[in-house]
Amino acid sequence: MSCIDRRDVGLLLLRLGTGGVLAAHGTQKLFGWFGGPGLDAAGQFMESVGYRPGKVNALVSGLTETGTGTLLALGLATPAAGAAAVGAMTGAAAVHAPNGFFAQSGGFEYPASLGLTAASLAVAGPGRLSMDTLCGHALNRDWMVPVAFAVTAVVTAAVVGTRARRLREKAVGQQEALFEE
Repeated sequence: MSCIDRRDVGLLLLRLGTGGVLAAHGTQKLFGWFGGPGLDAAGQFMESVGYRPGKVNALVSGLTETGTGTLLALGLATPAAGAAAVGAMTGAAAVHAPNGFFAQSGGFEYPASLGLTAASLAVAGPGRLSMDTLCGHALNRDWMVPVAFAVTAVVTAAVVGTRARRLREKAVGQQEALFEE
């Protein structure tokens, strides 16, 4: 193994920071840690923004954020972890998109930043200070990057698309109810 350089240290810091934030957000949903809502309240929120069934979506979201965050922090299965985190953040960004870009207005800036960082880590790789390196890159092969992003794109399009369809149907139903009054 060659000498560790500043790129490896930079990737380690980026992985620890991004992974830590993702994992913390996931545990907020799952367990109510760090001032989070916990699974029941997160499920009610998910239901209110069109992700149904809410509790199942909160569970999947929480597990995805916790799992991908942990894997990114460890630098393990980096292509899959990064791509899956992008999918989770795309789902979050879809909720915030009607509020514009900036976070102070409730916009999608924050999930977009986390998603872009996770995508960058998936593409760049974890660096030499990682579990992937210790495992001989068995879960970090070049071919895994496009496959992970392709699978994530299909799943994310289905989930976010279903949510969008439900929201459109709800809006149409509300308009029809107004005309009937």
